[in-house]
Amino acid sequence: MTMADTEKMRGLRKERTGVVLSAAMNKTIVVQVERKTRHPLYGKEMRQIEKFYAHDEDNKAKTGDRVLISETRPLSKLKRWRLVKIVATETRQAAG
Repeated sequence: MTMADTEKMRGLRKERTGVVLSAAMNKTIVVQVERKTRHPLYGKEMRQIEKFYAHDEDNKAKTGDRVLISETRPLSKLKRWRLVKIVATETRQAAG
């Protein structure tokens, strides 16, 4: 069974890129995804922000990292996404 056959059977899975807001839970991260849309009447560009709970098996992602998440089966009450990869890490500076 090839990758294309697998996608046909279960459908194309959504992917989103966002910033990690919280990594305090074990194997779970909260990712903020921002998208810009235009107001239907006034035409002003608006920011729409969504928060997703994602599964991070190895606890790799830290707060502030830019990550790629993918849709998956329900893992818990709120988790329906999983961490695919860390796109960019936040540069952490030493205090002092």
